[in-house]
Amino acid sequence: MLYSTQGCHLCEMALELIQQARIDVNLSVIDIALDDALFSRYGVTIPVLSLSNSTAELCWPFDLQQLQHWLESNGITYYP
Repeated sequence: MLYSTQGCHLCEMALELIQQARIDVNLSVIDIALDDALFSRYGVTIPVLSLSNSTAELCWPFDLQQLQHWLESNGITYYP
């Protein structure tokens, strides 16, 4: 999951990096503005990449190399 909100340029940058990594999972983009609890939790840290089956999160800022390392350490397949 990518915690994001509409109009967030950092979120757009994160999504571009995720697309570059060519992750072998379906990515859900969650708009935190639609949920008070998520807004409270992620309001100042988005974009945040999270795994639905884990507590692992990758918070911005990150680059492609950091993203790939995070994916590898969490057993997610990507295609560089």
